[in-house]
Amino acid sequence: MKIIGDLHTHTVASTHAYSTITENCRSAAERGIKVVAMTDHWGEMPDSPHIWHFENLRILPRQICGVTVLKGVETNIINNNGQFDMPRKTLEKLEWVVASMHRQVYEPSTVENHTRAYIKAAQDPIVDVIGHCTTDLFPIDFEKCVKAFKEYEKLVEINESSILYKKGSLKNSYELLRLCKKYEVPVVFDSDGHFCELIGVVDTAVKIAEEVGFPEELVVNADYDRLMGYIRKRHPEI
Repeated sequence: MKIIGDLHTHTVASTHAYSTITENCRSAAERGIKVVAMTDHWGEMPDSPHIWHFENLRILPRQICGVTVLKGVETNIINNNGQFDMPRKTLEKLEWVVASMHRQVYEPSTVENHTRAYIKAAQDPIVDVIGHCTTDLFPIDFEKCVKAFKEYEKLVEINESSILYKKGSLKNSYELLRLCKKYEVPVVFDSDGHFCELIGVVDTAVKIAEEVGFPEELVVNADYDRLMGYIRKRHPEI
């Protein structure tokens, strides 16, 4: 299996990342990646860019180095009701929204609270992808969440960076993929790359998928037509 889009990436605008959008796209093109979502952090994350970064994304060309660029954000789930830190009027201007949890913004608590927060976030039509929900820091009821992600038509992310660096994420990714297979929930394999040479690198995620027999047709970013069809269904302007 080979992916052709990376839908969760960071640039130097998030200061714990190390490459520009041009460097990311150039590296993506060299790897055969055709679509990159630019999803820098926002809000209460300590290194988030100013809101002008997001308000001004419209000036970027649709393609950089031949790679289609989605202008988006990784917004923070900030409470048990699944609310986000980015202002609604700014979220509505963006083309791709990854919703995830970070300890700097949302205090870890209980399985019940985390599960409720993810389900509430999934109910919001502004969200495209549920981001890295596999870490032990925010344990959830995977079956309840996966059923909700299917009901509200959210892509579920298998996050390479989390698998490699976040406690519990490797083990939990197996469970998440088995449940997504069981309930036929589409997923995306994303790098969450913070350096240009990591864009499109999801080797561990692919290996896990192969081990659980996950069907390639449910991996939205493993096929260009499937990916662009999904994107344009949600965002006809792209």
